[in-house]
Amino acid sequence: MLARTLFVSAPGKVILHGEHAVVHGKAALAVAVNLRTFLKWAPRNDGKVSVELPDIKTSLCWETAKLQPLLVAFPADQVESQPPSPEQIEKLKEFAGLNDTTAATQSLATLAFLYLYLSVASKCGLMPSVAIVVCSELPTGAGLGSSAAYSVCLAGALLSGCGVIGYPLEEGQSVGRWFEEELALINSWAFRGEQVIHGNPSGVDNAVGTRGGALRYQLGKICSLKSVPSLRILLTNTQVPRSTKVLVAGVKDKILKFPAVMQPVLASIDAISQECENIFEAMAEHPSLEHYPVLEELMDINQHHLNVMGVGHPSLDKVCQVTASNGLHSKLTGAGGGGCAITLLRPDTAASVVEATIGDLRNCGFECWETDIGAPGIRAHSLQSLKAEVLQAFGGM
Repeated sequence: MLARTLFVSAPGKVILHGEHAVVHGKAALAVAVNLRTFLKWAPRNDGKVSVELPDIKTSLCWETAKLQPLLVAFPADQVESQPPSPEQIEKLKEFAGLNDTTAATQSLATLAFLYLYLSVASKCGLMPSVAIVVCSELPTGAGLGSSAAYSVCLAGALLSGCGVIGYPLEEGQSVGRWFEEELALINSWAFRGEQVIHGNPSGVDNAVGTRGGALRYQLGKICSLKSVPSLRILLTNTQVPRSTKVLVAGVKDKILKFPAVMQPVLASIDAISQECENIFEAMAEHPSLEHYPVLEELMDINQHHLNVMGVGHPSLDKVCQVTASNGLHSKLTGAGGGGCAITLLRPDTAASVVEATIGDLRNCGFECWETDIGAPGIRAHSLQSLKAEVLQAFGGM
């Protein structure tokens, strides 16, 4: 086990184009958003393992000796391609004293940690005594990949801290990146964490969190886009709760009821995703402001399509109206029915316009951040490279 303090981070994600259409075989573009989850790994010498999750008001601590009997359910030859078994999850629930009265977010975060900790401990033959603290810039339950960023950080820290893979931060470096084969292993274990939390996830969120940039997802196949510009956006959380399951079912019903109407809508959304890919390639070859009006128009068209599919919401309409009044273009991202929206900012958008727009959105009761998409995936950090607010969450250092 590494006898040093480690810091890692992973980004959240947004769907740029293709939400809902992807359920029906069309392509979706998922991009890393530069709101990140941060993890601190600090060795302990008291035979205990602790996890602090201040964002969800969770504090956990166990003696490693009491975790040892659970390894029976986590054989050393268990491979990262093997999904969590119901027996493993039940044993973890029983050990942690989790039941129906435990808040879902806290319960699932606990289960994901225990599953990954015991899996990696079994594989490397040691039970690390360590203090882990996780803080995040991502809101939970907003469709921004917060659970995947958590799982990616856990997988990266546990695998590196236990010596299964290397730790990429060299002396004097501020940020480090793992090798490709190491990233593949991190992604595989992070996907297991996502399965603990979500049951049957697509794998897109953890892949974006691990690799960053942008991914194309279609019919279960995930591939990284080669050319991904870093685009400035406003990310707005309407804070309106919604059920992804209900929204997906509603779209399906509409397609069954009006196939001749809805199939062309799905085909158009698919074409939007492809056109966006083409624009990204063109931007990589010839960076120019001339590409932005096309990206804006694609966002407008897609937002109209999503309203036709029945996944819009008055709160999302309000985001579009407010940003349009400031000359900006927006669309929902994710399931719709509330949730989040993204607004494209051109490189030459004046700071005064951005500030005014953020103020208008917050006056509507929304949360709003300026960030960018196409962000890097999981990274190792030096202490000096961390933001002051992250350091504060880690205890001031």
